[in-house]
Amino acid sequence: MIETIAPLVTAVLQQSSEAAYAIPPGAAAALAVGLAALGSGYAERGIGAAAVGAIAEDDSMFGRGLILTVLPETLVILALVVVFILG
Repeated sequence: MIETIAPLVTAVLQQSSEAAYAIPPGAAAALAVGLAALGSGYAERGIGAAAVGAIAEDDSMFGRGLILTVLPETLVILALVVVFILG
């Protein structure tokens, strides 16, 4: 069994002189930021509806509702920062 696995492991671990990416780095960065924005928008949909309902019931909930509504946007900002640092 080990004799048949050894050539396969050797072939997998060999490094070529040039790297072949499945997705170009620019497209991967755009995909990462796009998916972060999509997830953030999906989260804000529910949070925003709940915040508006809470504010309609009690006006003192405005600050908490605002903070919880803006919080998912930090994910997109973080994704953009990572893209600019790594790119």
